Amino acid sequence: MCRSIKTLRPPVTPVVEDEDIRAAALQYVRKISGFRAPAAHNREAFDEAVDAVAEATRRLLADLVVRGAPDGGHAHTHAAGHAHAAAEA
Repeated sequence: MCRSIKTLRPPVTPVVEDEDIRAAALQYVRKISGFRAPAAHNREAFDEAVDAVAEATRRLLADLVVRGAPDGGHAHTHAAGHAHAAAEA
């Protein structure tokens, strides 16, 4: 378990910023890979993994419904470039 990753769903975190999602994704990839910072030859794979985890997190937060939460229980994300939300619009 990554202790520095915080819960990003309501009501624990009512507003989620893109920086919160990126930070969680980075911590996850660091934990899984065992690298705090990858070597140059692993940088591309590392960065792609962070991007993929961040996007999966955005989709998850957009789709979660939390019973008893305001606004129908959907998280409010201020994440730039949120492909899932754009597809729904």
